[in-house]
Amino acid sequence: MTGMRTALRALAATAAALLAVTALSPAARARPEPEAPEEFVALRSVDPTIIQEMRYTTAHTFLGERVDGYRQPVCILTRPAARALHLAQKRLLRQGYSLKVYDCYRPQRAVDHFVRWAKDLDDQSMKGEFYPRVDKDRLFEDGYIAEKSGHSRGSTVDLTLVRLPALPTRPYRPGERLAPCFAPKGERLPDNSVDMGTGYDCFDTLSHTDDPRIQGLQRANRQFLKRTLTEVGFVNLPEEWWHFTFRPEPFPDTYFDFPVHRRSVAGR
Repeated sequence: MTGMRTALRALAATAAALLAVTALSPAARARPEPEAPEEFVALRSVDPTIIQEMRYTTAHTFLGERVDGYRQPVCILTRPAARALHLAQKRLLRQGYSLKVYDCYRPQRAVDHFVRWAKDLDDQSMKGEFYPRVDKDRLFEDGYIAEKSGHSRGSTVDLTLVRLPALPTRPYRPGERLAPCFAPKGERLPDNSVDMGTGYDCFDTLSHTDDPRIQGLQRANRQFLKRTLTEVGFVNLPEEWWHFTFRPEPFPDTYFDFPVHRRSVAGR
């Protein structure tokens, strides 16, 4: 009988040890995702008319795959930046145009993904579209990739203009033939935006907002976008016609890492 009690106690001790290991497993110890501060909102809750084509949730990126941290195609911004876009949109709608956003808040983990990709010189699957004239080993030196991004502070947005009524844009098909991002608009992959002279995320000096080689309607479209956003408080990055930051930024020195997901700004 004593032997039976000893065996039962040993069995109980083993079970307790197994429960303790389970409780301390990586899944159980995983920290919850970072949350967005109250100052962040979903752009759609401020202005549902702005078109959203969140590229980094798709494979149509310079990486050729969805970017880390982009769980859902939702534009998240600080409230002042979202309100300023709403004001710009109201003015544009009266003129027969709409804004279209490609990227808004960008988590730090996405920037880290960019950096890892840039260091992998063997992965050049999307070179034909996004950086046909730039050697991949120069992406850091030439400023196309960096370890920090203003997008992670929440008040920077990548966007363009669409003439209304907006035509549908077919999705990118992985593996399809790529055209250079600076090719004539009819040769590039379909995009219902106005012609800005290059596509979005084009790693080329032709993307500089005031590049003198961009003339005519393309130049006029860039200046129209820049003027409209400047009037509501945004500042353009001269190297990228699509890149604008609202000033003053609520978080000028903070780089956030909460995921791009509706839950991050639930109820806002």
